[in-house]
Amino acid sequence: MPAPSNLLKSMANDAKQQAAMRKQAVHGFPSLSASSKALILLPVLLLAFIYLIVYPKEFELQALMSSCGQPPAGTYTTANATSPFSTTVHAYARKPDFRLLIGILTRADFYERRHLLRMVYGLQLSSPDLAAQIDVRFVFCRLYKDDQRVLIPLEILTHGDIIVLDGCEENLNGGKTHTFFNAVASLYADAPYDYVMKADDDIMFRLPELVASLGAMPRQDMYYGATIPCGSMDPSKGYMSGMGYALSWDLVEWLAGAEEVTKGRIVGTEDKMTGEWLRLGGKGKNRFNAKPAMYDYPLPVPVDSCSHAFVPDTIAVHRLKDNPRWAHALGYFNFTAGLKSSKFYKFDP
Repeated sequence: MPAPSNLLKSMANDAKQQAAMRKQAVHGFPSLSASSKALILLPVLLLAFIYLIVYPKEFELQALMSSCGQPPAGTYTTANATSPFSTTVHAYARKPDFRLLIGILTRADFYERRHLLRMVYGLQLSSPDLAAQIDVRFVFCRLYKDDQRVLIPLEILTHGDIIVLDGCEENLNGGKTHTFFNAVASLYADAPYDYVMKADDDIMFRLPELVASLGAMPRQDMYYGATIPCGSMDPSKGYMSGMGYALSWDLVEWLAGAEEVTKGRIVGTEDKMTGEWLRLGGKGKNRFNAKPAMYDYPLPVPVDSCSHAFVPDTIAVHRLKDNPRWAHALGYFNFTAGLKSSKFYKFDP
């Protein structure tokens, strides 16, 4: 028979073992020491570090998605930024130097032209070197055909780059430009752009050159474009061609409430009317003529001095009325330079 002291020690050890077993039963696993925890966490931390180094853009995308606010209501700015042909690109490597809205005034039925313009601007907007935020929007008046009421919403769902002006019937010089500026001042009041540009649908802008030119401009009381008449290089006289001209945001806001100068002067040659509003209101004192870098398509026999040969520092080419002209201009400026060879296509030289 064991001695009483040994018996007591044995009972105490049994009690400790039973307590440990009960604790393990409650928690499901034994408690880990600090070294064991470190051994478990080390591989996890190593994998996270490797993922951060190999896929840094994934972390940028998550941060971007979490920080994006809601766009102004009614502007259809939900374009798919993952598409190379999106006309809205939000993933900037750094804060943009300025924000520009380009409103292309077109007609609802011009589906093919919008498709072409989305490719032309989408390719340029996808460049990480573009120093400004540029949003391109297609603008037309209220829809009036049954097919438009189906096909245009389909475009909006796909591209998110359309503004339908509810306050006008489709027109060229019947007040559409004034309606556009009025709408922009209201739609983007909470997140204004630095500049707003009205553009035709037959003009091709080279966005890096446009950004470089506009980046040197004042942010206030600014009127930018190609002066008319064609032979004039003095921006203080005449007005800017309707092919494409930009106003600083303060002028857009002013126009929206300047009935004293716009009343009775809404209908007429739209670019000339814009110049007249600014003249009567004593506005647009900071003017810049972008000629000869903005010009009309080179015709074999030019009808005026607004048309001349392509030049390397071109900002914009106007009067691209058909696909052959577009192809000529895009080919000259080598827009397809990024095309890689593939077994899926072959082009004859």
